[in-house]
Amino acid sequence: MKESEQELEPGCRREGKFLEKLSSEQSETSDRVLEFDLSAELRHGIAVSNLAYALSKELGLPHEQCYDLAIAGMLHDIGKLKLRSYINGQESNPMVIEELKYVRMHSTLGYEELKDQGYSDFVLESILYHHENYDGTGYPHNLVGKQIPLVGRIMHVCDIFGALISNRDYREGFDVETALDIMIDEVKNFDMKVFLAFQRVAFSDGVMETVMEKGNLDELFEEEQE
Repeated sequence: MKESEQELEPGCRREGKFLEKLSSEQSETSDRVLEFDLSAELRHGIAVSNLAYALSKELGLPHEQCYDLAIAGMLHDIGKLKLRSYINGQESNPMVIEELKYVRMHSTLGYEELKDQGYSDFVLESILYHHENYDGTGYPHNLVGKQIPLVGRIMHVCDIFGALISNRDYREGFDVETALDIMIDEVKNFDMKVFLAFQRVAFSDGVMETVMEKGNLDELFEEEQE
């Protein structure tokens, strides 16, 4: 087992349980949609968690901060679970869901949900700022450049890449090279130092295998029960 897998698995399991618990407390949605949403969010969270850990190591951050970023990767989209009351009934049209103005609230909602749960400021800033674009066009605060905390800049790159390589109802996930090409076309959105470090990570031996290995929920929950 790779070192990164050994260090990430406990955090992934703990945060996965937190997501599952929070999901069970949400307002009415069909069981089918609940299971689908939770499954997709957990798979994405696991991928982003592993990417954030690897990228923070590449950037030379201390071990404690690397681990905090792994935790934040699992939880970065947790605010979306608070949005079910807005998107309920729209599941047949994913583009409607994406276009709802309320979706832009999810990073702030996630921050508010977790700020009194004992997580570090490092984790909380990662969640709050992971949709801030380097050129100031992001949200929730339209921060520019290094106004965005480093952890937000790291999480932003990992989140976008994780979304691009994920399968969607309307498309297959892109391969690594295509995903990076798409990001290069929008490179104004990223801190160049962080993005160049991410490219090194993406082409490192074994990194993508680690990202995808823990993307199967059945495997994750089987391990939890062992």
